[in-house]
Amino acid sequence: MSEEIENTQPHIPATENGTSQDMPPLKEDDTQPIKVKKPSRWKSTLLGILGFLLLIGLGTFGGYTSGVSARKNAEESILAQRLSEQFSFALVDIQFGRYENARQRLEYIISKDSSFPGAQEKLTEVLVLSTVPTATAAPTATSTPDFSGAESAFARAQELMRAQDWAGALSALDSIRKLDPSYKTAQVDGMYYFALRNHGYNLITQQGNLEGGIYYLTLAERFGPLDNSANGLREGARAYITGASFWDLDWEQAANYFSQVAIGWPSLYDGTMTAGQRYYTALVNWGNELYTKQEYCGAYDVFQTASSIGQLDNETAYNFSQAQNQCYPATPTVDPNTLITPTTEAPTEAPTEAPTEAPTAEPSP
Repeated sequence: MSEEIENTQPHIPATENGTSQDMPPLKEDDTQPIKVKKPSRWKSTLLGILGFLLLIGLGTFGGYTSGVSARKNAEESILAQRLSEQFSFALVDIQFGRYENARQRLEYIISKDSSFPGAQEKLTEVLVLSTVPTATAAPTATSTPDFSGAESAFARAQELMRAQDWAGALSALDSIRKLDPSYKTAQVDGMYYFALRNHGYNLITQQGNLEGGIYYLTLAERFGPLDNSANGLREGARAYITGASFWDLDWEQAANYFSQVAIGWPSLYDGTMTAGQRYYTALVNWGNELYTKQEYCGAYDVFQTASSIGQLDNETAYNFSQAQNQCYPATPTVDPNTLITPTTEAPTEAPTEAPTEAPTAEPSP
């Protein structure tokens, strides 16, 4: 059986050089080793360029993300200040019975920040107050209008302004506009500006009513630009309110805002503390907070600023001392008496023996 299988295979006769007749002869090059091609240099260069571009892209993306975060933080700070101002205006509107204006302001605040403290409660209060019916006197029919009423109200407004009764003057001016809107328009506008500006200024500086003062100064600005003193006071009051919003929440931000107020208006207050007192208190709490976090150098700088404003309490003074020791450790001093002075070896003494003289030759006979 095996023989039959072997006979079925084709038989190729061999030639002299040991190869088949049907196979081509081997060339001399076929006996050489096969050369392996090395990867081209341009591929490694391309990979390096791609890696470099990838690093640049990652760095650009990181910078863009950081910029977007900083912009968002700035926008949130501006929005918080704007909402705080609108809330202050809403409180003034409630005080004077302007419930519709207060409702619009509070709804705007809630639409921007639903968790704004006190906004929802005040809105509920406004909705309740606006639905309470108010007794209104029945209008009496008058045959002829009294044109002398505007003139008498004008004279009364002048008298109240000379007495510096700004609230009464504003009430008299409102009476003029109700009686005759066209009566001495330019003079009445000027009196409005003067009364609103001074009334707002006094509310802030004398009564500590920052929100009401800001409101009246803003109304005065409708009749003319504010002077530098009034405008600076309004900005200081706004910074005070913003700084107070960080109280007990972020001492660093509170100290930053009250530092701005304390520079120009250190006696500005809201009925509780002056701006200078709040700045000092915020610095002390911020320094103790940094000390607890073991940020000793930062705590030392904050304590040093606070100590320049007022005397530190015992605990804060101790933390101040420890922060100084940790941030600026004392260098060890060397006692000069313990220093070992180097000794120099005394030179060896010169030989005392005189050299022997060489023998002299005897004279010849």
